Amino acid sequence: MAFPPFQIPFSRRKIDAMKLTTHLHFGGNCAEALRFYEEHLGAKVLFSMTYEQMPEPKNIPPGCEKAILHASIRIANATIIAGDAPADSFQPMLSAYLVLSVDSVEDAERIYALLSEGGEIIMPMAETFYAFRFAMLRDKFGTLWMLIHERPMPVGA
Repeated sequence: MAFPPFQIPFSRRKIDAMKLTTHLHFGGNCAEALRFYEEHLGAKVLFSMTYEQMPEPKNIPPGCEKAILHASIRIANATIIAGDAPADSFQPMLSAYLVLSVDSVEDAERIYALLSEGGEIIMPMAETFYAFRFAMLRDKFGTLWMLIHERPMPVGA
């Protein structure tokens, strides 16, 4: 049974207008992380504002004047927003990963080497039944990544 438009509690139009965006919190090194992602992953910083650049009235946590209040970055066809958390409230990412899919073993290995340097390897780069290369790691900025160069899967698998 079809509902008249005024009886649908959450309309298709509202669903189509929604947008899901990832927000990364950093512990004082957001600007450095964004520059690193620009240089090594081809990302583009679209916007960046420090706490001291915000309009009045300013409510700046102590020691955060030069920290990033809000930034947005375009990486691998996705827009991510980011900022620095005050030191007393920052915690590294625990169980959400950014998944970066690449087109070659060479790209997977290159990006793995870049992101794992100074970071923590959770699952070393390896070949799996579903990927030519797959890895899980935390980079030196605290961001969790999965890297994958997927293996074509049979239809219906």
